[in-house]
Amino acid sequence: MKFNGKVIKYADNVDTDVIIPARYLNTIDKKELASHCMEDLDPTFVKRVNEGDIMVAGYNFGCGSSREHAPIAIKESGISLVIAKSFARIFYRNAINIGLAIVECPEAAEAIGEGDDVEADLDAGIITDKTTGKSFKTEPFPEFIQQIISNGGLVESVKKNIIK
Repeated sequence: MKFNGKVIKYADNVDTDVIIPARYLNTIDKKELASHCMEDLDPTFVKRVNEGDIMVAGYNFGCGSSREHAPIAIKESGISLVIAKSFARIFYRNAINIGLAIVECPEAAEAIGEGDDVEADLDAGIITDKTTGKSFKTEPFPEFIQQIISNGGLVESVKKNIIK
């Protein structure tokens, strides 16, 4: 799995309440959720995110409520990959379940800057900041997680009889 995009960067403890505010949880429309992604933290996010961009964050990304709406909003906004120093456990699982690629790499999350051009090869476990030329090693995705993400999430993988 390879990803390439511009970075939108956030700090530590970005919780699900700012990823997608509770006032929008009455919809299941993915595009509607995406249109409000990060608006309480970063009102410019939806205007500047482009398909394939990469989100980079600090520690404890996705803390707070266990809502699946948060990774859905991120994925539907166009973000292809989230790199963070660490993730809240339930957010991590929810992200995989809906097919959003995420990876913990504290060194990369610290060094990569806003607007940098980043390439990630998660089969090889290498993240490269093409802006600075620095590379970072991370654990490659296990095959079953690659399959879930490639198929658009856990439910889609089960529908396709890839995971039983």
